[in-house]
Amino acid sequence: MRKIAFTILTLIAFIYTCDAQSKKKADKDTNSWRYEIEPVQTGVAGTYLIKVWSYSKKPEVAIEQAKKNAVHGIIFRGFSGTDRVPGQSALSNNPNLLDEKTDFFDDFFADGGKYLKFVSLTNDGAVAAEDRMKIGKEYKVGVLISIRKEELRRDLENAGIIKGLSAGF
Repeated sequence: MRKIAFTILTLIAFIYTCDAQSKKKADKDTNSWRYEIEPVQTGVAGTYLIKVWSYSKKPEVAIEQAKKNAVHGIIFRGFSGTDRVPGQSALSNNPNLLDEKTDFFDDFFADGGKYLKFVSLTNDGAVAAEDRMKIGKEYKVGVLISIRKEELRRDLENAGIIKGLSAGF
């Protein structure tokens, strides 16, 4: 009986260690903030429908990190438009905001963090074959994501992270 219990505990510890290593890799990939955003179509009022291209050695990590990358992109980068979809500027015009509000954004972008409140995978995490490319030793994976931009803006304004649209008038 003790042997079985020991084996089970060892297996649980191994799974936990592997999961922790995978999360560290995902965090490392995310902290470099390497991604690309392309507009797909105009979403319903207050939302953006975008494709986020994320990079990682494991495609499943890139898919999960695309959610963080999408929110990061809307806050800090914005995206250029196409002939069908207009571009959008970033919610923040402060290039140092991420460094100035580190405590807030560390919690905000933590696994299971508040950023998840503003994203939806429009294809339930399924990635089309043409949206998964092997580039050298890593994958570039494109994921369709809907961002609730107006809710995100309001939340950041209420937290004092960005200025409201009416500030300065």
